[in-house]
Amino acid sequence: MPDRPDFTWLFFRTSGRTGRAAYFLGSMLVTVIQAFPLYRFTLVFEGTPESDMWLAAFYTVVVATLWPTIALAVKRLHDLDKPGLLVVAMFVPIVQIIAFLLLCVVPGKAGPNRYGRQADAPADS
Repeated sequence: MPDRPDFTWLFFRTSGRTGRAAYFLGSMLVTVIQAFPLYRFTLVFEGTPESDMWLAAFYTVVVATLWPTIALAVKRLHDLDKPGLLVVAMFVPIVQIIAFLLLCVVPGKAGPNRYGRQADAPADS
């Protein structure tokens, strides 16, 4: 029985390839995690200690989820047979939106490529 990739690989490693569905669902999970403290911030009066706490929590969560976001995008680029370094372009606001949509829609390269044998699996060791 082949080993199945786990959440550690999906969110914290850059080796291998990720298909469209795994990339989209992983990105949505990260977005929901980021949105929760922002939502809580909007429910309290601005300038109160509670609002400061939720704002700090939001910034902390964004920083903590930066690497998982990058790892997902790198593996999705690998599925398209593109170098992971292109993820740097996703730090440009307008490019980020367009790139996310393209990574969700454009199918990966069928069959093996230089980043792995198949999508949604770590690269061969």
